[in-house]
Amino acid sequence: MINLVSNFSKRYLLASDFDQTLSFNDSGEILAESLGINNYMQRVHNLSSLNLVQQGGELAYLLLHDPDFRQVRAENLLDVGRRVRLKPNIALLYEILTSGIQSIDFDFFVISAAPEEVIISALDGIVPKENIFGTRFSYHKTDGSIQGIERVAAGYGKVAVLNQIRAEKQIPQSQVVYVGDGSSDIHVMLDVNHRRGLTIAVSESQKIADIANRTVLCDDALCILIPILEEVLQMNSLQLMDFLATKGLALQDWTQGRTDRMTFQNSVYSGVTSTSMEERA
Repeated sequence: MINLVSNFSKRYLLASDFDQTLSFNDSGEILAESLGINNYMQRVHNLSSLNLVQQGGELAYLLLHDPDFRQVRAENLLDVGRRVRLKPNIALLYEILTSGIQSIDFDFFVISAAPEEVIISALDGIVPKENIFGTRFSYHKTDGSIQGIERVAAGYGKVAVLNQIRAEKQIPQSQVVYVGDGSSDIHVMLDVNHRRGLTIAVSESQKIADIANRTVLCDDALCILIPILEEVLQMNSLQLMDFLATKGLALQDWTQGRTDRMTFQNSVYSGVTSTSMEERA
C-alpha cells in the first residue's frame, strides 16, 4: 500500500473568542458590577435593539459614550481581567496545539470584542499578548480617560482581524479553525465556513449552533480538542483516546449519538481532575 501522507508540516490557524468561550463570565458584567452599575445587560439590550453598534461591541460604545462608564481607566480593565473566571486547562490546550499534533502545527490566537486589557490580564502567562486581539482604546495623555476606539473586534471586525492574521501567517483559507459562542461570532463563522474552514460553537444558542460545523458543550477548554482531532486530524475514536492518553488525559465515558457525552480524567496536570462534556452532532 502506498502512503500518500506528506512528510512536511501543515499549519493551521486556530482563533477563539474570549467571553464565555474561554471564560465563564462576561467581562462587561464584571466591570459594571465593580462600578456599581446594576442594569448593564439592559443597556446592552437597548443598544442591540437599536442596531447602533456591531453585535458584541456594546461595551466599547458604553465605555466611550455612557457617563456612568467614563470613570474607567486602563487599570480598571486590567483589574477586571484578574477577576475573570477562566475555564480550566486553557494552558494545556494552548500547549498541546502550539507544540503540534502529528504533522500539523497550530497558531493560537484570541479575537474578541472584550477590551484588550481585560483579555491580556486574564490570560497572562497563558497566551502571549501579541496573540490577543481585543477592542483597543486610545487614552487621554493627562487623565488616562478613554479618548477613542482604535479597533473593535466584533461582528465583521472579527472577520477583518482573522483575515489579517491569516494573510500575515500565510495560512490557506481552508486551514482556519474558529471557536465562538454568541451572536458576535456569526459573521466570522459564516466567513470561515464559506472558505471551507472549521467552525466550533461552545454554546446552545440556536443562532450560533445552526451555523457552526460542530457544537461542543463543556466547562473545560479541552473540549475544543475533540472536533479538531476528529475533523482536522481525521482521528477515529481509538486514535483519539490514544492521543489523549499521551497527554495524561482519558475519556472515561463517551456515549455517541446526537449528543456525545464525555468525561475527561486528568492524571498528569494539576487543576480540574474531571470534566463532563456534551457534543451535539
